[in-house]
Amino acid sequence: MKTLAFTCGDINGIGPEICIKTINQIYNPADRKILLFCPSNVIEEELLGTTHSFSYQIIKDKFPQKVDSSYVTIINTGNFKQQTGKPTNFSGKAAFASLKRAYEAASLKLVDAIITAPVSKTAFKFAGIKYPGQTEILAKFSKSKNYLMVFLSNKFICGLTTIHEPIKNVSKLITKQKVVSSIKTLNETLVKDLGKSLPKIAVLGLNPHAGENGNIGKEELSSISPAIRSFKNIFVEGPFVPDAFFGNQKHEDYDAVLGMYHDQVLIPFKMLNFNSGVNYTAGLPIIRTSPDHGTGFDIAGRGIANPQSMLEAVKWAEKIITNRRQKK
Repeated sequence: MKTLAFTCGDINGIGPEICIKTINQIYNPADRKILLFCPSNVIEEELLGTTHSFSYQIIKDKFPQKVDSSYVTIINTGNFKQQTGKPTNFSGKAAFASLKRAYEAASLKLVDAIITAPVSKTAFKFAGIKYPGQTEILAKFSKSKNYLMVFLSNKFICGLTTIHEPIKNVSKLITKQKVVSSIKTLNETLVKDLGKSLPKIAVLGLNPHAGENGNIGKEELSSISPAIRSFKNIFVEGPFVPDAFFGNQKHEDYDAVLGMYHDQVLIPFKMLNFNSGVNYTAGLPIIRTSPDHGTGFDIAGRGIANPQSMLEAVKWAEKIITNRRQKK
């Protein structure tokens, strides 16, 4: 039996809708317990407008001492004004409250994994929440320093050395220590969480032509190559020229690819997995997966959101739960 916690994400986006649609498809009292962290006023309204067949109970005070698999347990995270289709101060606060309560449950081992709906960085800013995303928030909550944003699919797995950073800041953040840490965390994730016994990792260069021996940037010579050479017991190769690497489908030869910045690997990843990719925060003591898409403000409230990526997030979360249990 696995216990899964869902967070509502931004209440003005498609988060509550895809949570209900996903839960409706996976609900099986014999197989898993399900909790949903969401403001009660929001989820009650959403349940009226979204087709579902599961039974549920809304808990409006403390976390229940026992979670019953015969119904979905909805944990009220407050009462927040909903304005469908745009980020607001209230939607930022609601998303943060949902994530915080779910993390607390996971840290107490009351749930096995968290599946988070998408949030808005703009709404976080309106709410005074000074984090660029849920990855960084969960790392802060858990006091994890060597965390990594990883994207999962059956076609391609990749990690990011830097995450939500402006391009102008990336170069100075690419240090040997940072690359070493990223490779270690990615390798540990492949072994412990994804069940790869001897994983092969490819590392991309930062500059065009991977620096061309220092003629187009020095980061490959000063940081990336020395980091790769420092490993003796981990299979890691590179730095590869990014465009040629993906143009030749070299990602198929490796268990995972480490990129230097966000769009370098997210563009090819989403081209291959636009409705099925999953965001995973590696290096945390808890398990957290998320759909690889945004809040969908433009289609919120219309009932047409596709839950496929969240369904994939559930599948990967349960794979990781199983693998971690087997490693104990």
